[in-house]
Amino acid sequence: MQPKSFNILSRRAFLSQSFKTSMAIALATLTDIPLVMKRALAEGSIGLNGKKILFIWLRGANDGLNSVIPIQDYAYTDPGVALRPGIGIQKEASVDYSARGSCFDPTQFSSAATMAPRTASENTYSYDRAIRLGNGFAALHPSLKFLAPIYNAGDLALIHRVAYPRQSRSHFDSQNYWENGNPNNNLSKDGIFYRAIIESGLANTSPLTGISIQSSLPLILRGSAAAMTNLTSPTRYDLLGVPTPAGDAKAFNSIIGANYHPFPAKRSRDLLELQYQNMSNTLRIFADIDFSDAGNTFRDNVNTDGDSAPYYLFPDSNAKNGGYAFNGNNVNKYVVPTSQYGFFRNLKAAAMILNKTDAIIAGTEFGGFDTHQNQGGATGQHANLQRVIGWSMYALRKYFTAYADKATWENTIVVTLSEFGRTSRENSDAGTDHAEGAVMFVAGGGLKGYGKGNAYGVFGCSDDPLIEPIPWKSGPRTTSAATCGTMFAAGFRESATTVNPTSAGYLRRSFDYRSVLGEIIRKHLGATQNQLNRIIPAYANPAECLLTGGVSSVDEVLIRGEPGIL
Repeated sequence: MQPKSFNILSRRAFLSQSFKTSMAIALATLTDIPLVMKRALAEGSIGLNGKKILFIWLRGANDGLNSVIPIQDYAYTDPGVALRPGIGIQKEASVDYSARGSCFDPTQFSSAATMAPRTASENTYSYDRAIRLGNGFAALHPSLKFLAPIYNAGDLALIHRVAYPRQSRSHFDSQNYWENGNPNNNLSKDGIFYRAIIESGLANTSPLTGISIQSSLPLILRGSAAAMTNLTSPTRYDLLGVPTPAGDAKAFNSIIGANYHPFPAKRSRDLLELQYQNMSNTLRIFADIDFSDAGNTFRDNVNTDGDSAPYYLFPDSNAKNGGYAFNGNNVNKYVVPTSQYGFFRNLKAAAMILNKTDAIIAGTEFGGFDTHQNQGGATGQHANLQRVIGWSMYALRKYFTAYADKATWENTIVVTLSEFGRTSRENSDAGTDHAEGAVMFVAGGGLKGYGKGNAYGVFGCSDDPLIEPIPWKSGPRTTSAATCGTMFAAGFRESATTVNPTSAGYLRRSFDYRSVLGEIIRKHLGATQNQLNRIIPAYANPAECLLTGGVSSVDEVLIRGEPGIL
């Protein structure tokens, strides 16, 4: 809904209108915290160390087995098993996927179409085979090829088999649990990132701390003690509603002038003064940022994908979508689907707000991952969604490197969230159904990725006990839990030692999502352990094993603790 336009005429008129319209325009930080929650910053460095987070919600449950593929797993590759006969990704015949080293990078060879299937004459130029990751076991889906250069730079961690105890298969419930940090607790109504910002002690003094650019404020940034900011569309943001510079100045002066009006203490003078101050500060912050399409000037610093010119980082029109415009309007040169321009406008806005303001956490979302039907293989529905993931990570790395201001790539973490994974076996509609473990993509210049502290950059996707304490356990699918393989280990168990080998298969977790977010919040944002225990309450219970790993007291599953990405 377009924000209402109004002029500031009096204190009474302003208060009446601002309170009535605050939710409609989703600018909740203008009343940014009841005074009862004021607290001194006594510990930690959240918001003080320059470290920031950008989150991307993949709504609908991303199929992690089609993102980071266990290409060496018996249950995936053996022709007699046929877990995914219609949507599985083929190996490249000449490639040794057991070899260790860097990820194969198809972007170094693409002189042909950016994402279209290759033809016989193109060979490996437009890649449609599983991309060897170099950890001896896993591969990337070809639609994620723009992750390859990030991975090889050591700036990407791929964390597989992520879930939580007693995984719900309900989208609504599971999204709630991921956001409130309290699995199987629907009474918890505040979010992990909200609590992190409260712990910073800055929510009562900074006009912008946490912000989302999407249809509504997500639970992960929501809480009762302080209001975060949500914008449905930054290009429509004009709270003043005055179309001239002179009018804007007059309205600003009215706000500032009203702030000096003597309010009786019993009328919450401090709260009213804070509201006026945060309103004027927030308006000025956004007035200085060009969110428009015309302001989308951010481009790659190299000729992307071997093309004739650099691509725009945030494609929001056909003319700025990959190499389409300078290759004779060739649709095969689109870098992302044309249906995702709205998402990239929101992603650009979230990145710019982190980069141009003191905001600590920003994020957005896109959906479509509930792929029950016609999921597709190397191309198709899910491949198109993953093209958005791959290009988003690539673009954000280039943006925070080339255009850094208050957010550098070294000081920024980009993390994806998705409520659960999907079944190991494809269903009768050439899709996949709700399951358990999936993949989290985590990127940033400060990560211990490939070659920077972690030898292979992939966590939870290996059958080598030397590099994966809880191995994938590839092997023939039988009724024995010891040999049926991890892809069938979490569902349809008949006893502690047997499973139903004809089931669709649920990928058992190796990591708890709270351990991943917890490591980021403590090691990156700068929370102390005591703060983290309040932000993610299960950290205060050693039996849940979020910090160091072990057998979870909730469901007796052996899990790793924090992955060690920082």
